[in-house]
Amino acid sequence: MELFWILFVLIDWLLFIPVAITTLYLLGFAITSQFTNKRDIPRSKHLNRFIVLIPAYKEDRNILQTVNAALGQNYHQRMFDIAVISDHQQEMTNMRLAQLPITLLTPNFEKSSKAKSLQYAIFNLPQFKIYDTVIILDAGNIVEPEFLEQMNDAYEASGTKAIQAHRMSRNRDTSTARLDAIFEEINNAIFRKGHTNVGLSAATNGSGMLFEFQWFKRNIMKIHNAVGEDKELEAMLMREGIFVDYFEHIHVYDEKTRHSREFNSQRGRWAYTQLHALISNMKYFPKALLGRHYDHLDKLTQWMLVPRTIMMGIIMVMSLILPLIYMSTAIKWWVVGALVLFAFSLATPNYLVDENWDTDFLHAPLITIGGLFNIARAGKDEANTRLNSVGTSIKKITSITRYRK
Repeated sequence: MELFWILFVLIDWLLFIPVAITTLYLLGFAITSQFTNKRDIPRSKHLNRFIVLIPAYKEDRNILQTVNAALGQNYHQRMFDIAVISDHQQEMTNMRLAQLPITLLTPNFEKSSKAKSLQYAIFNLPQFKIYDTVIILDAGNIVEPEFLEQMNDAYEASGTKAIQAHRMSRNRDTSTARLDAIFEEINNAIFRKGHTNVGLSAATNGSGMLFEFQWFKRNIMKIHNAVGEDKELEAMLMREGIFVDYFEHIHVYDEKTRHSREFNSQRGRWAYTQLHALISNMKYFPKALLGRHYDHLDKLTQWMLVPRTIMMGIIMVMSLILPLIYMSTAIKWWVVGALVLFAFSLATPNYLVDENWDTDFLHAPLITIGGLFNIARAGKDEANTRLNSVGTSIKKITSITRYRK
């Protein structure tokens, strides 16, 4: 019986300490996100030349809307080009895209990834065209006519090589989509606005990103991981000491997942990506600490935090189970749960608190629990992919050896 209580207390605290640290981190930046940071962004007289890259994998339903929105810019028409990387899309979709004034690239990857599409685009862009910056949009993103004008002004005003725009939901027609929209804005508040308000770099978001063209061209080719290309680029920016700025007023409207299965699968991939980013970059922690590179330290710390899907699942399970074993051990979990909810409420903008608010949060526990299973599945799928890749390489080496014999 004594051994049971020792194990019980040990497991309780081993789970509680990382969850409590994550909670304090989220709460701290949720509070800093409430600061008003008025920035005077003057209209720039210099016009940068943009290349807008839109990777599209089986996005026949959304890609034309995205391209048409990108084409309808108030920016000088000769100062931007659009390239669509159409991967495994229908022939009719490609025919329609070919009629538009864009560069259409049609790779046929055996195993597709966003990183491969971006690398293919950079490799196949016309060599005679010179660009100052590159903007990454996802198929399904919609931008306003003044988007490029705003990005040009922000790029000139910020003086940095990387900018993240404010990605927000363009659809809230199901409970899952509304929850996805809420979580997106919580991320914007905590990991972008809250960070830049205290002088730290914003987190990149996968789309609505701007990079200096030559920096992007040089570094995108270094990415070999099938998922999480934005995290790898983010790590490269931090190692080079490049600040990632965030502009809340520049909107990119993103289509949110409508079904809980897709939502859970997405969270599973993100949790695996965070773990992979941490493992890949942990070797730089001593250098960042000794050199007092606060942006880099913050990014590594951020990746050490418990993913919020896992964190909420742990809090729910422990808050329900512990009272059945020993009531007093549950109190600290209730306090942490209340602090997390307070942080999330601070970070949620008022426009998302509507008549569906209560109903949506009834679905949150089910979605959270479902997400825990998909995290394990994402890791298993990636491991299988790597094993298959190793097996293919071994077969090639074996066949070459036999041929030489």
